[in-house]
Amino acid sequence: MNHDVRLQALSVFLKNQRSKISPESVGLPAGSRRRTPGLRREEVSQLAGVSTTWYTWLEQGRDIQVSHSVLDNIASALRLTADERKYLFSLGLDYHSELHILDEKPLQIHPSLQKILQELRNCPTIISDRRCHIVGWNDAARHVFMDFEQIPAEQRNMISLLFERKEFRRLAVNWEDFVSGFLAIFRAYYGQYVDDEWYNLFLDDMMDRYPDFQPLWKQSSVSSAPDVLIEFRHSRVGKMLFDLTSLQVQGNADLRCSIYTPATDTATERKLIRLMEPKVEPDSDKS
Repeated sequence: MNHDVRLQALSVFLKNQRSKISPESVGLPAGSRRRTPGLRREEVSQLAGVSTTWYTWLEQGRDIQVSHSVLDNIASALRLTADERKYLFSLGLDYHSELHILDEKPLQIHPSLQKILQELRNCPTIISDRRCHIVGWNDAARHVFMDFEQIPAEQRNMISLLFERKEFRRLAVNWEDFVSGFLAIFRAYYGQYVDDEWYNLFLDDMMDRYPDFQPLWKQSSVSSAPDVLIEFRHSRVGKMLFDLTSLQVQGNADLRCSIYTPATDTATERKLIRLMEPKVEPDSDKS
């Protein structure tokens, strides 16, 4: 990410976070003449103990001197989560990650990880890299989502597939919430790998191709591992409820294992087992 793009990303993030906080939640009067939701710039600067002019410049994306302690005060004023704080610091202090340029060839996951993947028989599981490219999946994922084997490897990006494929739009009961979880993960990567120009090229491409991408990206939060309950409406078995758990796979490849566990006290696992049962082909010899 070049310097100007990083500052612009910081600007957008600060504006979005400020708009999410109500004055009452931080002990300030609501007032009756607010034109936009959330806190005013002067209120954030007051809570953070910095001048309004300095904070305004920061939010405008100006190239100014920023310290760790001041960013920490701003993070507290905006009530940022741990992941959001990391994102703020990576952009505000221009942290440089130890960048490993990903090979354009698909990653080969280790046999031991492949074994774990297959053992999660009744849990649809997807393994992706830090660019959200899908590099592995199990049979349960194939039955619930789609047969990723039929998609060219270079097109197996989870973010783009969510917007491109009608299967995903039909599957998720609340598609926007489903997408938001993945965008939160993607934004966490975006802040972590600030030097990888691929992210900006990808985001520009998504905004050009899908009109509904930009507002969702703008509103997205930051989370390295969102823990959510997701409801699907599968065309064959109907309602399915899954708890999504994201696990980080240690190693230079920075792989993520997304596990969809059938929700307890529901018929989801039973439906999944039925969904994966092999189809019995009719015997053409029988009269």
